Amino acid sequence: MTDLSALSQRLASLTGNRTSTPRLRDGVLTLVLDVSGLARDARVAMAEAVEREARAVPGVEDVRIAQTAEKRDRAIVAVASGKGGVGKSTVSANLAIALAKLGVRVGLVDADIYGPSQPRLLASEGEKPQAEEKQLIPIRGAGVPMLSMGHLVQPGQAIAWRGPMAANALGQMIDARWDDAEVLIVDMPPGTGDVQLSMIQKHKPAGVVIVSTPQDLALIDATRAVNLFEQAHVPMIGLVENMAGYACPHCGEISDPFGSGGAESAAGVMGMAFLARIPLSIAIRTASDAGTPPAAGTGPDAEPFMALAGRVKEWLDRRQA
Repeated sequence: MTDLSALSQRLASLTGNRTSTPRLRDGVLTLVLDVSGLARDARVAMAEAVEREARAVPGVEDVRIAQTAEKRDRAIVAVASGKGGVGKSTVSANLAIALAKLGVRVGLVDADIYGPSQPRLLASEGEKPQAEEKQLIPIRGAGVPMLSMGHLVQPGQAIAWRGPMAANALGQMIDARWDDAEVLIVDMPPGTGDVQLSMIQKHKPAGVVIVSTPQDLALIDATRAVNLFEQAHVPMIGLVENMAGYACPHCGEISDPFGSGGAESAAGVMGMAFLARIPLSIAIRTASDAGTPPAAGTGPDAEPFMALAGRVKEWLDRRQA
């Protein structure tokens, strides 16, 4: 009769105590392997190593491994605005990349179902995610795992879906196989419609970042977005002022085509943290259109996004503590 105690000890050492006590019956060895928090490649490699070790035991003719994983408590950070055209998607993409540079295990969901921008911003247009056990497997853009409706339809195809269909698509992306991601940045569609309500009710964001330009009209719309999330008791991480100040590339003079300081003032009035001021920059615009987000590099164009990520990370660390 095969003694399985030595095998059990070897497997515990090999996997870091992730295996159950192995059982052998009629030549078939069965065990449970805990793969919580492991990326797909790591899960496959560990299961193969366990099987090799088990098959080396006399009397073992077949090995059956049941993999199990604990559902991780990911923090969902929604990036929202009250209106379109304020650069919310650019902020979302660069925030995700900057957080990754700070050591946060992060994923990016493009929840702007009707106007997905992230495939262009992260140079992943035309890529199609695979599925495993009815879960989507994120693709990578600029080194960050991501999913977008733009990956699921043909480029340029109009998406004419009613609210429930859009909400279901959002759920599939959020519940995808994010492996060890601890934070999901969700680029929300503009406004306060069905997708926002579904996000709040079903997926319960840990917090929200509001993006606005300095102009009064954008701030009025941003206030509506703030009210929506506050009514749902979603904590406010803070407000970002985008397109704030333009430095002429020829003379260096600063002008303010959208006004100046409006979002910071509004944050003070609403009792919110002011997170960052991001300039109106040709370099940021051209880099984003080219699929090379500024936060992925270094220099002055990356600095405001790194500052934003630092403040969001501090907020997440306080929440965790």
